[in-house]
Amino acid sequence: MDRNKFKRIVAAIILIAGSFYAQAQNPPHPNSGGAPTNNTVVGGQQGGAPIGSGNLLLIGLALLYATKKTAASRRMNDEG
Repeated sequence: MDRNKFKRIVAAIILIAGSFYAQAQNPPHPNSGGAPTNNTVVGGQQGGAPIGSGNLLLIGLALLYATKKTAASRRMNDEG
């Protein structure tokens, strides 16, 4: 068997076998790690992570990227 092929097979076996043993523990409950005594909202009463501004940022960056690619495409078509 080729030496590089043998190294790849051994590396794949190590990675696959390692994934079985690298299991993380469950995160603690939001009530200071203890058992739940009431239904506490994770993150407080606000309701969670503020993703609204992240969505606007993502859409804005996507529009800038699309504008750049469109301008570059038009320049290539004008030259060619």
